[in-house]
Amino acid sequence: MAGHRFASACAALALLLGAGAAAAQEDYGFMPEGGKALLLEIVGGNLDTLRGIAGQTRSEAEWHEAILPMAEGVDERAVRTLAGYLALNMPVEPARLAEAERTGDLAAALPPDGRELAWYGCQSCHSLFAGYLTQDRDLQGWRSMFLSPFHRELRMTEKERETFNSYSAINMPMKVEDVPEELRF
Repeated sequence: MAGHRFASACAALALLLGAGAAAAQEDYGFMPEGGKALLLEIVGGNLDTLRGIAGQTRSEAEWHEAILPMAEGVDERAVRTLAGYLALNMPVEPARLAEAERTGDLAAALPPDGRELAWYGCQSCHSLFAGYLTQDRDLQGWRSMFLSPFHRELRMTEKERETFNSYSAINMPMKVEDVPEELRF
């Protein structure tokens, strides 16, 4: 009987901890948008526009100039974030675009952006706040972060690491007061 109560208590604790973690992770909207989200906002669900963008290879500076006319009302940081994302992640394989068209899920055709990589990768080991959101590093500084033994082991491609680095160099540090209290540890 005691073993059953202990197992029930452990199960309840696991549920509570899981619910708390899920609640803390359900909305990462306080972070600046990543390139994929920005691209989807700009194309507005227009597959032809997405296909045109996704088939091109350009430098970050070239993408910056190309997206400015489409990014009316978007702040400069967001334009830089999108240009960095596009330079690193375009072109997209035509088969991925065809599958996205077939399923009606344009986001599925696009590689993860820096915000997604941070949100779903970093929190598996540590909080975003302590290890990420308030760090003030340039691009090389973020690259150097991946040299530590525990970060070298992360299962990320080089393209994903560069996408994360670009996003972070442009969008970090955040102000403490912009981070939800539950992530301030």
